[in-house]
Amino acid sequence: MGMTISNKILARHMGRDEVKPGQIFLADLDLVLANDATLPIAIDEFSRLNVSTVFDREKIALVMDHFSPNKDIKSANQCKKCREFAHKYEVVNFFEGGNCGIEHVLLPEKGLVTAGDLVIGADSHTCTYGALGSFATGVGSTDMAVAAATGKIWLRVPESIKFNLSGELKNYATAKDLILHIIGMIGVDGALYKSMEFTGSGASTLSVSDRLCICNMAIEAGGKNGIFAVDEKTREFLREANAKEPLALYSDEDAEYLATFDIDLSQIEPTVAFPHLPSNTRTFENIGEVKIDQVVIGSCTNGRLEDLVQAAEILKGKKIANSLRVLIIPGTPKIWREAMHLGLWDIFLESGALISPPTCGPCLGGHMGILGSGERAVATTNRNFVGRMGDPTSEVYLASPLVAAASAITGKISHPREVL
Repeated sequence: MGMTISNKILARHMGRDEVKPGQIFLADLDLVLANDATLPIAIDEFSRLNVSTVFDREKIALVMDHFSPNKDIKSANQCKKCREFAHKYEVVNFFEGGNCGIEHVLLPEKGLVTAGDLVIGADSHTCTYGALGSFATGVGSTDMAVAAATGKIWLRVPESIKFNLSGELKNYATAKDLILHIIGMIGVDGALYKSMEFTGSGASTLSVSDRLCICNMAIEAGGKNGIFAVDEKTREFLREANAKEPLALYSDEDAEYLATFDIDLSQIEPTVAFPHLPSNTRTFENIGEVKIDQVVIGSCTNGRLEDLVQAAEILKGKKIANSLRVLIIPGTPKIWREAMHLGLWDIFLESGALISPPTCGPCLGGHMGILGSGERAVATTNRNFVGRMGDPTSEVYLASPLVAAASAITGKISHPREVL
């Protein structure tokens, strides 16, 4: 029986010619990631290992993005602890302040991940990098600490689910709507510890930004990882990022899948995930009048330039609704600058929106947009659990940048065609 892309990557890093689902092997890592929310715990565990150095100071990435710029004394001390660790062990890829961005937008942009890599991160949305043909997955802080010391991790080989995509997205549908549709279809545990492989003729129509969005939310279906095969779009992205030479691997024709789902992209509609699960999805034929208090456009899911361009196309020449807070959060300083030079900042500011420096901020209820009791937000983020963005009685509705921008104008959850 043949192997999938994911299994081939794991086999190479486990020193095996072949691996099968369920097997557990020690694997060599290409990159180990942590952020200011998860690294402090890892530092404590690292200190107990009695090692004098990290395994490779160029293969560790530490990104101060969750509570940065520091929101209070505790977060400042957390970042201080991370900074001291990075300096002590001469970690090359330490990102903070004006050099920082949202980790899962920043690392691909910096060329730190490439096809064929095995990447782990102390953040569940590390699965984002599968869009570039890597096997990337989230781990706990303790695993990250051991990986930082040894460059290795124990992994169980996952079974794979194939999502065979055909057609092309249209009528205001985006990659965010596609992944919300999939999560709504299979549930938040529908791919539990499974590799979610996105393939078919429709996959080639998706931009790399689209693919990053889709793989980012694989974890919201319980996926161990999400992955796309390498094509010319991938190679162009990696070249522009000055990433190392990609290792393009492809699934064998006789590779075994636990299940296959056929999805016609032309049938995907704008979709909203209602509280309090990403799988609680509805299309607009089932959405009534839901008034909102805040809109967040950004995050590691939808904080790329394409996302900001989409939002600007909706907001251009229009005003946001009265008493509504609209936060625009670009994923990195590079995206911030590009958006500014494209004139997007004029569009957003004239509409009445606020522009934030790159940060995870409101997505995890950290800062820069906390919800009060009973408040509702439409967000282009990835999770809408109870209290995710603030008060336990608040509500988060997940949507695309197009839907979020349209909702900002009307003050209620709205289809883009309502404002165009």
